[in-house]
Amino acid sequence: MNVEANIAEALRKHEHKDLLRFITCGSVDDGKSTLIGRLLYDSKRLFDDQLAALAADSRRHGTQGESIDYALLLDGLAAEREQGITIDVAYRFFDTEHRKYIVADCPGHEQYTRNMATGASTAELAVVLVDARKGLLVQTRRHTYIAALLGIRHVVLAVNKMDLVGYEQPVFDAIADEYTELAHALGIAHVQCVPMSALKGENLVHRGEATPWYDGPSLLEYLDNVQIERPHAEGGFRLPVQWVQRPDRRDAERDFRGYAGTLVAGRAKPGDAVVVLPSGRRSRIARVLGPEGEVDAAVAGQAAMLVLEDEIDVSRGDVIASAEDAPEVADQFAAHVLWMGDGQLLPGRSYWLKLGTRTVGATVSALKHKVDIDTQAPLAATHLALNEVGYCNIALDQAIAFEPYARNRALGGFILIDRIDNATVAAGTLDFALRRAGNLHWQHIDVDKSTRARSLGQSPRCVWFTGLSGSGKSTIANLVDKRLHALGKHAFVLDGDNVRHGLNRDLGFTDEDRVENLRRVAEVAKLMTDAGLIVLVSFISPFRTERRAARALFGEGEFIEAFVDTPLAVAEQRDVKGLYAKARRGELPHFTGIDSPYEAPEAPEMRLDTAMESPEALAERVVRRLLGE
Repeated sequence: MNVEANIAEALRKHEHKDLLRFITCGSVDDGKSTLIGRLLYDSKRLFDDQLAALAADSRRHGTQGESIDYALLLDGLAAEREQGITIDVAYRFFDTEHRKYIVADCPGHEQYTRNMATGASTAELAVVLVDARKGLLVQTRRHTYIAALLGIRHVVLAVNKMDLVGYEQPVFDAIADEYTELAHALGIAHVQCVPMSALKGENLVHRGEATPWYDGPSLLEYLDNVQIERPHAEGGFRLPVQWVQRPDRRDAERDFRGYAGTLVAGRAKPGDAVVVLPSGRRSRIARVLGPEGEVDAAVAGQAAMLVLEDEIDVSRGDVIASAEDAPEVADQFAAHVLWMGDGQLLPGRSYWLKLGTRTVGATVSALKHKVDIDTQAPLAATHLALNEVGYCNIALDQAIAFEPYARNRALGGFILIDRIDNATVAAGTLDFALRRAGNLHWQHIDVDKSTRARSLGQSPRCVWFTGLSGSGKSTIANLVDKRLHALGKHAFVLDGDNVRHGLNRDLGFTDEDRVENLRRVAEVAKLMTDAGLIVLVSFISPFRTERRAARALFGEGEFIEAFVDTPLAVAEQRDVKGLYAKARRGELPHFTGIDSPYEAPEAPEMRLDTAMESPEALAERVVRRLLGE
């Protein structure tokens, strides 16, 4: 065989090697970066310039004296090198004769747990490191729990730094037994425990001589031979639509319309009957196109474009699936959530939920419990803080196609996004549907909002008065109501104090209760505008997120945010109820402006400055706005 043929054969074998994605995780200073760096070094997978740079960095930043500091291959950020810790997830590619690898080296510090979850979300196997001197720590349990939550079912327990305990078998056995019990309790079926010294290379690439009592594989031997189940190659196919290719004047095929995405399960081929979800429209596949042109079929993991036989409405975010084995459609779910935001998760607050290629509005309607990471026991909770895991009910503003995360990561894993700053605040996994979208429907009512508005001779509106306690919200709202009544208009005041005597009497003043308080009031205000009324809502409503969620319920031009702008000192002077004084004495916890924040509107439709104008003048301004004058 000539040289060209040898090269071609080698390239062909490399192209068809199996790819394994895995992570290294565990507590801080357990040696994760050192393990991967030494693995790359001993397996001869570094280029000469990388070796030279490693030697230079070891002299400058290393912690091993004159020896090579293998961790520097992974710790690429300046802060990581200065502090000797991993902060961000470091990804590396390498290969052996048996398979290709993408490894994510995850940080061990608790504050960077969200980074670890990012790495675990695409991994098929986890290498969990434990310092032989310390045994299992809280972060070891936390990372193992998250790995199990995110669907990892193969774990290597790397009991590292065995050289520092004299390679004693009883130390290894005790740690291995404790961890195996933990992993099995979390549903991790496959656990391989390996005693090692990453720094010295013991049992890393080859089995070492320092542990003659260990007869299992080295780490790399195990990685090369472990069999990972990939169930999505079987069963009905699913293609979340990422992009719709429409015809234009340059297309030779003027009627061409293709739906592109990555198959996340199954096998799609021409002639297959399909259903488009969530709409439920049906057709058949006319053609399947790959990156190089038309193909006979596409399988899970491949990018493809489907052309259907019929002209039906398909958009980005829809799922094209096998009609004979379609996923479910629902709008309410039970889900596990890992909170990654600096603020708290508050039930009732609105977020964006992104699942696959679809983004919809979402609310955590109930927090059932949070999880004690150390014991996995459920704990009562009203909110989640950074790095906490909870079990929640989630309600969406529209139905989506989904599958439980245990069955399909792509259609069962999601993130929550803050609606104000677009920051990712949570990652979650769908467990099951609480309500199928097809079970409940909107009941058609012949007498609609516009009909009611015409009969009342007015345009329905919601004026949302917001401001500090004592700012004058209720006074102005009452004056507006009286003026509208005198003009023959139909209005109603929803006042914060009055509502808490009835509808919201079960709610307190914690952040969680405030969110629910405003959610209920916004829904009631929406029903009243549907009845054709002008609704005057007078609530402190301290959070921008909830005011924005209320606005989203109304049509264009129906919602008027009126900021009753009064300085705190002035509001305190008007304090006829003595509430501020009690709050200052610590007798009223969670009081807005004292120990609970007020987030002033950034761009309200109306700013009512009570220091510059009288309540009567401000009320008249609101009336003129409502009447279009």
